[in-house]
Formats: sequence, structure tokens, C-alpha cells
Amino acid sequence: MNKRSEYTVVDDGGRLDTFLAGRNADLSRSRIQRLIDDGYVTVDDRPAKSSQKVISGQIVVLGTRPPSPTRLRPQDIPLSAVHEDEDIIVIDKPAGMTVHPSPGHEDWTLANAVLAYAPDIEGVGGEHRPGIVHRLDKDTSGLIVVAKHERAHANLSKQFEMRTVKKMYLALVVGHPSPEEADVDGPIGRHPNSRQQMAIVSKGRAAITRYRVVQTYMDVSLVEARPKTGRTHQIRVHMASIGHPVVGDTTYGNAAPGLPRQFLHAYQLGFQHPITSEGMEFTSELPDELRSYLNTLSPHL
Repeated sequence: MNKRSEYTVVDDGGRLDTFLAGRNADLSRSRIQRLIDDGYVTVDDRPAKSSQKVISGQIVVLGTRPPSPTRLRPQDIPLSAVHEDEDIIVIDKPAGMTVHPSPGHEDWTLANAVLAYAPDIEGVGGEHRPGIVHRLDKDTSGLIVVAKHERAHANLSKQFEMRTVKKMYLALVVGHPSPEEADVDGPIGRHPNSRQQMAIVSKGRAAITRYRVVQTYMDVSLVEARPKTGRTHQIRVHMASIGHPVVGDTTYGNAAPGLPRQFLHAYQLGFQHPITSEGMEFTSELPDELRSYLNTLSPHL
């Protein structure tokens, strides 16, 4: 444990995790909850729970653990860094690369590449996700930010949690969405019959995606999609749910002849720098294989 903070409760009735979040701007609420669950928080020298109510006069002690070592292997995989400073790296991830290890993808992930590129990131933010704050699907290309140390990781995590990060995608979808600009609002959870898929389900987590048609072609449309939440497969599930699946998405739609992957690209990412608070925005051009595919399409008359 590399830091110890002590607080005296003044007002009654608030949740412990809320109490601590209000006094630790650099820690996200989910991070605080993990610290509580792992025994790094006490109330009057006793183990605590996130949901317990704190009472005036109680002493709350918060300890934060040092980064844990990782068992990931650094692997020399080429990375395209569009920005780097002493606190963060913004990477343009290619399609086909998994972000972090998972069953069936234990090696050759973005996490392995990051460890080789910046060894000091080891353990930051978690054992299997060094510095990684958010994720992109394996076959989705585009921008992803990586934190170089715990303070940056906690701040960026909080920005994602508060939904202040700007994430914009370009997607080619089947058909012509109508209206041309709208919100898709549907809770997302595991598909009841397929654990490999997500779906709109009544007990899922709230999810909203804003889309806008940018260009129409004969049978498909290029849309700009902005997920207001960050659920797994969110854009793909939401566009499929309104009858316009992402072109080339074999999970929620169909393969597309001449297109080796799903047409989904995280082209714009904006956030506040986790240390300086400077507003930052990055843009990634469409990869060659997606641009070439667009050039084969006939315009919608």
C-alpha cells in the first residue's frame, strides 16, 4: 500500500463509496468500490462494504495499493501511436487485434504490444489490462487511449464513467436508416440463447447510440455513430436492432463479398488530459481496406 488517507464523517446517511468518491477526484467510483471489496478501506478500524451508510463521527481510512505485477508477456507487435506524452498514449488500433487477453486470445493482443512498447505500464489499472481504460472489438479499428500510470488511469476511467469522453465511429450499414438522424435506446445484455452475442434485453444495462447518415449508396449507408454509453458490441447491436446491421458483421448480420472485416472504425476520440485537464481530440482516417471498399460502391440516386 503506497498511500493512506483518513477522513472524519461529518454528515450521516451517505453510502461509503459515494462519501469517498466525493473526496477523491482522481479515483473513479468503480475503482473505489474495488478497493473497498479488496479490503483497502476501513470504517472505525473495521472492514467495510461499498453500500454501507456512514455516520457522523466515524473514521474512514482509505489505502491504495501499488500496481500489481502482470503475467502478460511483452510482445514486439507494431503499434501506431498518434500521440504520446509522459501520461498517456493514444493508439490507432488495427482491425484483427484483440485489446486484452481473453479465452482463445491469450497472446498477441494490444496489451502484450503495450507492455513491449512501454514496459513501465506493467500492472497499471489491472493485471491483464496494463494501462487500458476502454476497449474496441477485435475487428473494429481506430483510436484507443492508454494510461501510463495509476493517476492517469483513474482520471480517464472516471471520464468514461461520467460519459464525458467523445467517441465517434464511422459505420457502413445495410439499407437506408430512416430518420437519417436519431437515437437508438435499448438496454443491452447477454443474448439469452447465445453467450457469444449481446442483445437488447429487458434486464440489460441502459444503452443509447446516436447515429447520423453521412452518405447513402445503392444498398447501404455510411453513418456516424456516437455511443452515449459503452456497452459491449453496442453500435453493432443497436444498428442491427433497427434493421440496419453493420456491413460485414457476421455476428449480427452477414459477410460482405470483398470486405475482409466488419465496417466499423473509431475515427474520433476526445477527452480531457488526465493531468493537465487540457481538451484533447484525435482523428483517425478510414483504413485503406474500408476506403477501398467504399470506392467500389454505387451512389444512391
